[in-house]
Amino acid sequence: MKRVMIIGPAHPLRGGLATFNHRLAQAFQETGWQASLVSFSLQYPSFLFPGTTQYSSDPAPTGITIHTWINSVNPINWFRVGNKIRKIKPDLIIVRFWLPFMGPALGTILRIVRRNQHTRIVCIADNVIPHESRPGDRPFTQYFVKSCDSFLTMSEKVKNDLDSFRSDQDVQLATHPIYDTFGEIIEAGTARNKLGIPANEKLILFFGFIRRYKGLDLLLEAMADPRIRNSDIRLVVAGEFYEDRSTYDQLIEQLNIGDRLILRTDFIPDSQVRDYLCAADFVIQPYRNATQSGVTPLAYHFEKPMLVTRVGGLPDLVPDEKCGLVCEPEPTSIADGILNLYSMGADHFLPHIKTLKKELGWNRFVEKLIDLANGIQK
Repeated sequence: MKRVMIIGPAHPLRGGLATFNHRLAQAFQETGWQASLVSFSLQYPSFLFPGTTQYSSDPAPTGITIHTWINSVNPINWFRVGNKIRKIKPDLIIVRFWLPFMGPALGTILRIVRRNQHTRIVCIADNVIPHESRPGDRPFTQYFVKSCDSFLTMSEKVKNDLDSFRSDQDVQLATHPIYDTFGEIIEAGTARNKLGIPANEKLILFFGFIRRYKGLDLLLEAMADPRIRNSDIRLVVAGEFYEDRSTYDQLIEQLNIGDRLILRTDFIPDSQVRDYLCAADFVIQPYRNATQSGVTPLAYHFEKPMLVTRVGGLPDLVPDEKCGLVCEPEPTSIADGILNLYSMGADHFLPHIKTLKKELGWNRFVEKLIDLANGIQK
């Protein structure tokens, strides 16, 4: 049996990357591979983490081996982990790269593993050029990318960004598979009742952690548009602030839209993800910039039409007027899009969403990774 090790965040660390990695390991196992996860004993120093905690209170996924080996700031640890994996000699390593800060640790570990002249290394690159830049970003990323054999990205933008670091390696594009680990669809009324949300109003949803690049302020300004202010549309904001929330509180007060909002701005545990998605009529992604978004495959799983802005890879993932609508990243265009969603109705989008949903299975994603690995010459 072939063996794959997936390097990246995993339980008890929380967030979309960990969720993705758990499901990817399961998908490899379903394909007949022996799969395990190599995660972090220390992922971020506390001063680099903007949320309340890095750890999940949800139970660990069952049937998956998770090794919490990597300390992101301890070079001695990097050599120990690299040598440990080198001796294990997995056939394939899938490594996640989402932040230049991780470049030195992961790049060093992978350089050591490569010495066994057996293990193939494929990187899933979520971001190459970060949304918020910091000193050292480019050299840290350059150091990392030279340690990988090939790359898989989930947006054309990241693929192009990778070319600016090294164009000599195979870089393939794949669509983000759907998140199907949060349960089956339930009735909107049932979900709203569980969350204590009004059952008979029009509800749109902003979901996920809150940072400036995600454009929540643009959406708040759209909610102040007289056409929406005078409607019965309310916005649910479900996600933790990863920056100072006072700017948003001041904007809400200035716009006088507090009565149009339902704010649930603690971290949303996995057990409540389904409820928020099923409670909403539509999912709104008003991003200023983006590569891809994990919210999109989540919305597809729960068959929710989306409004996305014309930035990064978002329009490629949400075909306009089929699975949702595409607008410009400015308040009036976002308001237009929200009103058009309700004018067209969810039933217009559902046939297209259900068709695309069938194409976004994890087996196809795993096949793409294995094909990439098979093309690597050792």
